[in-house]
Amino acid sequence: MKKKGIAVAIFFGVILITSTLALALNSSPSQQNPLTKTTITGTPADNFPDLDRPKFCGASNAKSNQYVTEYKIPTDCTQPLAITTDDSGTVYFVQTNTGKIAKFDPDTEYFVEYPNPDWPQGGRSMMWGIDYSFGDVWYTDDSFDSIWKFSTTEEKYSRVGFPTQEDSLPQHLKVLGNQIIVNDFYEGKISLYDRTQTSKDKTYTNIPTPIPGSFVGGFDVDSDGNIWYTNWMLRQGGALIKFDYNSFADYVASGTGKNVTVLDFSETFNLPQSIAAPNGLAVDKNGNVWLADTASSNFYKFTESTESYTRYTTPIAPLATYGNATGMIKTPVSQPYWAQIEGDKLYFNEQASNALAVFDIEQEYLVEYHVPSRNPNWADCGDKSDCGIAQVFGFDVAGDKIWFTQWVENKIGKVDLAKPLSTTVSTSSKQLTIPKGQTASVDVMISTNQNTEILSKATSEFSDIIVKTPVSTISESQSVPVSIVTNPSALPGTYKVLVSARTADVTVSEFITVTITQ
Repeated sequence: MKKKGIAVAIFFGVILITSTLALALNSSPSQQNPLTKTTITGTPADNFPDLDRPKFCGASNAKSNQYVTEYKIPTDCTQPLAITTDDSGTVYFVQTNTGKIAKFDPDTEYFVEYPNPDWPQGGRSMMWGIDYSFGDVWYTDDSFDSIWKFSTTEEKYSRVGFPTQEDSLPQHLKVLGNQIIVNDFYEGKISLYDRTQTSKDKTYTNIPTPIPGSFVGGFDVDSDGNIWYTNWMLRQGGALIKFDYNSFADYVASGTGKNVTVLDFSETFNLPQSIAAPNGLAVDKNGNVWLADTASSNFYKFTESTESYTRYTTPIAPLATYGNATGMIKTPVSQPYWAQIEGDKLYFNEQASNALAVFDIEQEYLVEYHVPSRNPNWADCGDKSDCGIAQVFGFDVAGDKIWFTQWVENKIGKVDLAKPLSTTVSTSSKQLTIPKGQTASVDVMISTNQNTEILSKATSEFSDIIVKTPVSTISESQSVPVSIVTNPSALPGTYKVLVSARTADVTVSEFITVTITQ
């Protein structure tokens, strides 16, 4: 077993990657104990002992709510992860427990799963990255250090080895023209592969991290062709990197032989200490870089012109996602994971909140769509069955739909963004200036016709700002006064306060900019 299986579970804090492989496939029933007993079913579930199957394979049927529709994959226990769409809206996703590409037709709601003749029997791998380009689906393969191409026209697979010295983890993948860009989480590099290569021996261009020993997280490419990515160590800081790929490509083409380093083509910007695990990264049309911090409930905007970060926070995770049957969870987090920009909106998955989020960048308005399926084996649920998370890791935005996978529920799903929201929030003021130790009030209009929970939160540290509402739940539209209280010892600065309304299917939040003065 690769050591990275355990390490990924530590760094992402959520999943067991490779340590639960076919523990008893070669044992006779008489030799098996209850912990390792594996009933052979002829399905991918055979990769897990019987007791682990509810945790990794799911047990519930497809569910739906106002905005989300789920679809059960016909084959048991495929563990879908990375997902994408082609130009016609057809959905493709990778099954980590079978090594297959699967296709879903949204019109017929029909699945096709394509056998991979090169995949080893019982093999499992985390396939985090996927992209579609000109009839081909490209995706990463963690366990076997590969990137794969699946031809949708020929329905054939081809594999390209991924460069590794010791223990790589090819993760996210983006096709940009003829270049395929992949971040190697463990070996600290960005790798570029020219997909037009025809020689037998394939080559990569590898951009090493400027910070030795750090992980390379998510990446994106801005409108000028710069590659943005993060280098970080869990809860130990790191840097945001801007790599001038065009200048680098010109240097390579010139063949001058001049000795250079990655720093000759890079600018580095320190990450705030509050960012612990910046997995997701996306660049908007104005060049702002957005980061998702998986170890918290926060996401950030980086503005290059001022070299400054703006911190936003999501509402607290719904109780049904973490359960807290033991009472041990004092500060539940939503865990924003990956990020994608489409138009004026930032999209990200909130793994621990079991939701897909849409943030309107201009309006600073956040909508979280709750996924109806929950797996109680991934939370502190006690004997509650309608509790837990479905491990929503992969998603892709296509027009007015968000397609996503449920890794431990063996389902894919869609969020219908075209459906009007049944609950909305608007504030009487979007900006407030408050001397420290003083209080200001805003009126919040909540439009709803169902049971709605009112939530509030601030991004300030050490309770510099406390947000108070006179009621915690409502069942009809009304205006609610909200008090924003600053402590006498508050640090001057600008913070974001959000006021939220949560129903069973959706949470809507509006941000208020609060400036604390002396």
